[in-house]
Amino acid sequence: MKKDEIHMRKAFKEAECASEEDEVPVGAVIVHEGKIIAKAHNQVERLCDPTAHAEIIAITQAATYLKSKWLQNCTLYVTIEPCSMCAGALVLSRIKRVVFGAFDPKTGAFGSQVDINKFKLNHKIKVKKGVLESDCGQLISTFFKNKRKKKV
Repeated sequence: MKKDEIHMRKAFKEAECASEEDEVPVGAVIVHEGKIIAKAHNQVERLCDPTAHAEIIAITQAATYLKSKWLQNCTLYVTIEPCSMCAGALVLSRIKRVVFGAFDPKTGAFGSQVDINKFKLNHKIKVKKGVLESDCGQLISTFFKNKRKKKV
């Protein structure tokens, strides 16, 4: 199995934890020099905080671990395409690379709605799209399908 898939599976486990907590199932891990230094899942509901996305929490953990605001030699693995808030935070962190699973046609900021790398910002991020796309997409689709059933 390729290293991107191995790390995405770790992010997927985080997304499953989010789902079990009735959070939108998004999981993220950050890898530095082959080692996972941060892992997180959405905690928006738990913390009553709209910024408590998996990516934001993982960025904070990684920066604390590295004792640096820069994540220059790090890769973020996340189960769904980051939104514009998270993409902006990733640019500010100077993360080297983002690998995501499923595309987010409603809010994705790495090509689906906008592409953060097309703006004239001071940092560009290498992006790999669609790793374990089917599994990641199915998890989030099932979550929202079940949410809609509960409302009926």
